[in-house]
Amino acid sequence: QVQLVESGGGLVQPGGSLRLSCAASGSIFSSAIMAWYRQAPGKQRELVADMTIGGITDYVDSVKGRFTISRDNTKNTLYLQMKNLRPEDTAVYYCNADGMDRWSKRFIIWGQGTQVTVSS
Repeated sequence: QVQLVESGGGLVQPGGSLRLSCAASGSIFSSAIMAWYRQAPGKQRELVADMTIGGITDYVDSVKGRFTISRDNTKNTLYLQMKNLRPEDTAVYYCNADGMDRWSKRFIIWGQGTQVTVSS
């Protein structure tokens, strides 16, 4: 099974930027919707951004205009560019793949998460 490994988290000041990466161990973008979720302490995990197989993107309202989801098919890597970060963006960010395998069986894969902390 394909594994997802996130990187790029860290501590950043308000207004700063970070780029998260999610490296897939195999080719998955042609068979799965890819997404970034986040979970802040004491809160439920929420969908931040997703990208369909065809490349259509969508964002939660709170990050529109600040975050950009993208992918590099040659590197099997998903990205989340985050700009103008706010303290309320502080959370563990998870990469997710939701798709169908060659036998039409659904699969859902999660990465281990990467911490993003926005603080002065």
